[in-house]
Amino acid sequence: MIASSTAGQRPKVLAIASGGGHWVQLLRLRPAFEGCDVVFATVREGYRGDVAGSEFRLIPDSNRWNKFALLRTAFAVFCLIRKEKPDVVITTGAAPGYFGVRIGKFLGSRVVWVDSVANAEELSMSGEKAGSFVDLWLTQWPQLARPGGPEYLGNVL
Repeated sequence: MIASSTAGQRPKVLAIASGGGHWVQLLRLRPAFEGCDVVFATVREGYRGDVAGSEFRLIPDSNRWNKFALLRTAFAVFCLIRKEKPDVVITTGAAPGYFGVRIGKFLGSRVVWVDSVANAEELSMSGEKAGSFVDLWLTQWPQLARPGGPEYLGNVL
């Protein structure tokens, strides 16, 4: 469970990821959010039903090959974090998650990166870039752990 930084208040968590496997893996972390107010953010409206009963925010999708789309995503994530003011930003990856942890850290949130279980031979590009900015950086594979991070703390997903 994610601990509150303010006594008596439920911590607010922004759980953000791109679509596909990143989203599925983020949903598998839901038990860790017990006792928290959670806002889920992702790139596909169709995922709203996956988190019925929770707050859901839609953000634009992007990838490294479309620089304009990356700027749109970054701006949308900035606006989202400014509005929601999460205590913690957690992601399983890709561009929206990268911007989430970078902007979240800049605006005072604690940030967590859980690298994709699909990255068994090397860290994801986004995870590698985000690693030096996060408060907790986890990998799913013990052979990818190294001093300075990411850490392997067992099977997370």
